[in-house]
Amino acid sequence: MPSIDPRRLAFLLAVHRTGGILAAADEMKITPSAVSQQIARLESEEGVDVLVRGPRGVTLTPAGRVLAEAAERIEAELVEARKTLATLGDEVSGRVWLGSFPTAIQAIVAPAVAALRETYPGVDLLVDEREPADALRMLRAGDLDLALLEHDETTLPTTPRGMNDVLLLDDPWRLVIPAAYATPTQISDLVDATWLGADPGTAAARALGRQAEALGTTLHTRHGYASFEAAFAFVAAGEGIAMVPSLALQRELPAGVEVVALPGLGTRRVVVRHRQNRREPGLATRAVLDQLLAVAASLEQV
Repeated sequence: MPSIDPRRLAFLLAVHRTGGILAAADEMKITPSAVSQQIARLESEEGVDVLVRGPRGVTLTPAGRVLAEAAERIEAELVEARKTLATLGDEVSGRVWLGSFPTAIQAIVAPAVAALRETYPGVDLLVDEREPADALRMLRAGDLDLALLEHDETTLPTTPRGMNDVLLLDDPWRLVIPAAYATPTQISDLVDATWLGADPGTAAARALGRQAEALGTTLHTRHGYASFEAAFAFVAAGEGIAMVPSLALQRELPAGVEVVALPGLGTRRVVVRHRQNRREPGLATRAVLDQLLAVAASLEQV
């Protein structure tokens, strides 16, 4: 059974404490729909109902109370851990090597580097832009301490012995289409479309294969791309459509490219892998992990 995502529990705890989804959204400074989506994901992942929705608001089910109590314990442990790290102050030091792919560097790693410099000046984080396959080889060889990886939601691999994966972000897939195309409303509208071929082995390629299976056909593909910049250029030229993660859209897109959010596209899961050392990484690596998680959490709440 997969482990419970503690970030989902934070949303449940907010609903429990405030008494409702609207109040929880106000406290967390996000939209009510974002809270509802996280609660729905928690219920789907755990296979239980956690809220009873009624005309006077919501109450927790027995399963919801169990998870809310677990969330309170996790929160208390994190508070104590942060207090301990804060007392260490400048004592947390060391060099940490991190490998990451471009979209994660832009949205997660670079902001974490800036925050880390302020919080832990003794930690020297060095980032190496690497595709996930290269980063994995370097991590196994001991040339990296942390490696950011991407997976399509239905092709999550087994974590090797001696390694540990920490979930950073569920990154929704989006469709990019030429502006001249009619805007689709469902995946089946695209069965006869020309798709751009993602680099084999990437999460984008696996996501495209998943859509082909769902449609029960072989998708017509044209060209091939390794970078999302190339995909955007092909789309702008009217050469086809492509699936891209939302993190890739945090830039100015070429003229003639439109973004469509369709139900059923799924998500790209971004994780960070590290070597296990008595179940926990060293303090410097732990400090980097905490900053990455903080940045990723702020992205999911937008």
